[in-house]
This record gives sequence, C-alpha cells and structure tokens, in this order.
Amino acid sequence: MKSNLAASTATPVPPWAVLSLATNAILLFTVVLLLLETPKTSDSEAVRLDGDRPATPTTAPTPTPTPQLGPRHTWTYEEWVEQLGKEARAIAANPPPRLGILAGDSISLWFPPQLLPPQLTWLNQGISGEISRGLLERLPLFDEVKAEVIFVMIGINDLLRGIPPAQILEHQRLIIRDLLTWHPNSDIVVQSILPHSGPQATWEGRDRLLEIPNEQIESINRELEAIARNEGVRFLNLYPLFANAEGNLKPELSTDGLHLNDEGYEIWRAALMTYIELEL
Repeated sequence: MKSNLAASTATPVPPWAVLSLATNAILLFTVVLLLLETPKTSDSEAVRLDGDRPATPTTAPTPTPTPQLGPRHTWTYEEWVEQLGKEARAIAANPPPRLGILAGDSISLWFPPQLLPPQLTWLNQGISGEISRGLLERLPLFDEVKAEVIFVMIGINDLLRGIPPAQILEHQRLIIRDLLTWHPNSDIVVQSILPHSGPQATWEGRDRLLEIPNEQIESINRELEAIARNEGVRFLNLYPLFANAEGNLKPELSTDGLHLNDEGYEIWRAALMTYIELEL
C-alpha cells in the first residue's frame, strides 16, 4: 500500500507538495497546448442526471453482451450495478496490457469512448445520479480488476441532494482507502468536482443547482486535495480548465450547465492524456 503523506506548517515545503503543484501546473499548460492542436467535434447529446437516456453503457468493449431493452427503457440503479459488475468480471478474466478505470457518476459514465486516451484500455464504472456513498459501496465490483490507474470523480450529486460537505469528504477518504487496499499497485487519482454554469444553466434541476455556489465547490476541492495528499494519492485539479472568469462552468463546454459536451470531454481527455504521459 502506498504510504500516507503528512503536511506540516512548521517545516519547509515538502518535496511532494512542490512536485504536486508543479505537476498540476504542467498539466494545465500542456492541456492548453493540446487543445490548440485538437480538432473540434460536434456536441454530445444532453443527458439527465437520473439516467433518462437509452441504456447503452459507454464502457470499453467486453465479451459481456448488452441486453436488448428497447429504445424507451431506462435502467434502474440495480440494473446498472449488475451490468457494471459483468463488465468488470469480463475485464478481470481477460486483462488487457494496460487498463484505466473511470469511477464516478454520469459525467464519467458518458465520457465518449472514442475520446478516451488511446494509451489504455478503459473500464467505465460510472452510474448516472451516483453519490459518494453509493460509489463507496459498489467499489467491490472491480476489486479483482488489475488497473494501471483509477480516476475518481464524485460529489456533485451529493451537493444536489443536500448532503453536507463534511460527509462528502469523509466518503471520499474512505473511497481512497478502499482503493489503496484493493489496488495497491494502481495509481489512484482523485479528480476535482467540476463547476456548474450558474445562471446560464439550462438543466432541468436548475433551481437546485443554483443553491450550490461554485465557491463552495472550490472550497470542497481544496479540502479534497488535502485529503488526497495525506492519504498518499494523486489529485488532478480539473476545475481551472472548465471555469470562466466568474468561476462558473463555461457554457460552450456543456450541454446544460452541468453535463459536458464533446468539447468539454476533449479538455478532460487532454488532461488525462497529459497525466498518463507525465506520471505513468
């Protein structure tokens, strides 16, 4: 297991802190360069937080067939969990040379497979509407999967449900510790919660969204970064890549002020590619 890292205000800045800050700065700079060279694609289809979209998971292809449920069917949470468990078992039985896992909610779930970094095979373990406790409880689904890196993004749905930040952060800490226990040879990367578009949001739950100041999300991200460092895992701060001068999600990167469009995913892709090239 990776060793814990402790910060101290009474000593000089530790080397790992300097390295972490430098890595995030390099990521930010490199992402900008990559985006200047990346051709734009059309916007992704808008998605609902509760999963109201035809049930076609966007995980990497596995031998597990997807049930034919019909165009109007939307999966229940239990059906999603069952499907993701099948895909994880299939990957565990036939492991690729290099594997990455996305763990989170709908923002991870709908990452277009063609935009995921090609250096790795990907297992997508996102579920629409997921909260931090839900992710924590279903981590055993991929306990047997040997991944090179696991990227975690979770928390926005907790805020939408009124779950206190302290509880969100504690669940994040437990998620990190569980992953360290069951995936000691994997790089664990905690990603920041993304901003929303504020008054420019058009998502159907806009009123609930506007009750969450983006300043609060930034505050949670700062605490999340401290937790990641203390637990000895990586923190990938995506927030500055998506926020405008007001700290809101740039509307041109989103379908509805909450979810990402293809341009938004291209930015995330560039950040992941940069991380993989620099750290793996």
